[in-house]
Amino acid sequence: MSYRLGVDVGGTFTDLLVIDEESGETWREKVPSTPDDPSRAVVAGARAICAKAGVAPDSLALFLHGTTVATNAVLEGKVARVGLVVTEGYRHILQIARSLVPGGLAAWIVWPKPEPLAPLEATIEVPERIAADGSIVRPLDAEALRKACRRLREEKVEAVTVCLINAYVNPAHERAVAAILAEELPGLPISLSSDILPEMQEYERALTTVANSAVRPTVARYVGNLDRELKAWGTPAKLHLLRSDGGLMTADKSAEAPVNLLMSGPAGGVAGALFVARNAGFPNVLTLDMGGTSTDVALIEQYEPRLRRETSVGHLTVRASSLDVKTVGAGGGSIASVPELTRALRVGPQSAGAVPGPAAYGRGGELPTVTDANVVLGYLPENLLGGSFRLDREASKRAVQTIADALGLPLMEAAAGIVSIVNETMFGALRLVSVQQGYDPRDFALMAFGGAGPLHGNAMGILMGSWPVIIPPSPGILCAYGDATTRLRVDAQRSFNRLVTETSEAEVAHVAKALVAEVSAELGREGVAPADIEIRVEIDVRYKGQAFELPLLQPEGATLADLAARFDAEHLRLFTFNLPVPQELVNIRVIALGRAANVTAERIAEGNGDPSAAKLRDHELFMDGALRPATIYDRARLRAGDRVPGPAIICEMDSTTLVHGGHLATVDPFGNILITPC
Repeated sequence: MSYRLGVDVGGTFTDLLVIDEESGETWREKVPSTPDDPSRAVVAGARAICAKAGVAPDSLALFLHGTTVATNAVLEGKVARVGLVVTEGYRHILQIARSLVPGGLAAWIVWPKPEPLAPLEATIEVPERIAADGSIVRPLDAEALRKACRRLREEKVEAVTVCLINAYVNPAHERAVAAILAEELPGLPISLSSDILPEMQEYERALTTVANSAVRPTVARYVGNLDRELKAWGTPAKLHLLRSDGGLMTADKSAEAPVNLLMSGPAGGVAGALFVARNAGFPNVLTLDMGGTSTDVALIEQYEPRLRRETSVGHLTVRASSLDVKTVGAGGGSIASVPELTRALRVGPQSAGAVPGPAAYGRGGELPTVTDANVVLGYLPENLLGGSFRLDREASKRAVQTIADALGLPLMEAAAGIVSIVNETMFGALRLVSVQQGYDPRDFALMAFGGAGPLHGNAMGILMGSWPVIIPPSPGILCAYGDATTRLRVDAQRSFNRLVTETSEAEVAHVAKALVAEVSAELGREGVAPADIEIRVEIDVRYKGQAFELPLLQPEGATLADLAARFDAEHLRLFTFNLPVPQELVNIRVIALGRAANVTAERIAEGNGDPSAAKLRDHELFMDGALRPATIYDRARLRAGDRVPGPAIICEMDSTTLVHGGHLATVDPFGNILITPC
């Protein structure tokens, strides 16, 4: 028998899931994260869950991991010092950048321009030139390059990026430069723009490749340490990491191209939500992944999560495919405060994290958090994680009382205010992925997961008008479920630059065929059989004269006329207008996906609609301005068809679901809780 292990590292907890690849049986575990060294929690959790499941380390075939190592390196500024090699005359490419400035009118007056990841003093020029058609205009001056390498040594760079003009058409000069750099600067990781992003637009190509170099030493060190620890444990499992676009990449590939991991963490939740949505029969879903530190939201339309051609982390935006996920600093550990200047209640983005955590955790935390407010209101019972984790309600009251005193409010009113503000923060994020993209949220269900998501899901359904609110089984570890059930993904792209009116299906197919061979061969080297490979073709399209493009899937057999019509429809939905000019095909991209995991949703026993067998005890909570009677249920005892009226609390090992008054929670055949207004 063989097993696959999915691991998701969050700011507060590390979630793990083991899947039997033959039977589809699963085991779950949750351990506190170790922010100082995330790999410690990963390895400790892996040992614990395998012992719990009775799985020997040598029975693990795949170790699938979503990580925030690259994300945190960028956000915290803990990146490598990068040297940049450019074509002579292009030394200021990162400083000139683009003219677009974020913010409203006159934002440029107050916008602090971020420092480039590759400083000017560590940027060198090399005499060479390749034309737009790939021909060599000026040969590479190898001797000049060797002399210029002296500057990189003096600047003590830790990684090097090579980005030469038009290298996406002909990478010969970049490869020659890399060979010389390997001789002059032995041991340093070298990233080539023709490998990382073989597309036109030299600024985006340079920035993306420099970002890759900046996080490469950190990610390579983490992946290497984790791989060694797993081997020392005695498992032969192949280590794969989750990409920003929801696919998997090998450990070796992730160490070479970590720019594709910048949104690895949030992607796991979307992948898990997609699995649940397919089984529950809801093609259109808004996802709400609320953890201890932050909340990630995304949109799934017709069982396809929205993808972006850009990945944004903090001030950095690079050209790398990612799921369209918005993240806000709103989590169970978000800290509430009342600044002296405004005397207005604020919640987040600062978080108590895993250490010391909310006051309720009893680990020394004293600051009021969202979790503490939920405890005070009675939304969180005192026993968590199946009774293995007990909350300190009195400590939560003391913490939230500081907010009540600062605002001059009763304790319960202050706690309700904390919860309302964090809900509004998440409401704003959900509007960004729905209303701002031209979608009506009332056409979507809302899936709430993560450790804290089910507590706030019903409230978010009310704000968004999205029904039903779906609470999947084991919502606290759904991200690990996504990590464990995703597929290997390889992609390759080429710039094309043809107007629809000046090309043909045959010309597009010729380019796509070469890319299909490339990605299929790479998956084949990973042991994926040809029959298990799924191929998708994606084309970036824009109107002639535009400076940005939209990525669109091109199904097999679809014509260019079909593509143009779909582009017009998407452009109209996003921007409310179309242009009377031809469409231009900018890039052609081919995506190869490996075999999916053998996992099916488990059906639960049928009930008679009466949830009384799952009742734990009567309870009292504060809702809608008053204390109200409620009931606490054990989710493990609920059966398919059971109907739970609110107010109610449904407890399970890794999360707690709150059902508001005037709403009904129904259990579906797969154990999902579906909350709707009565």
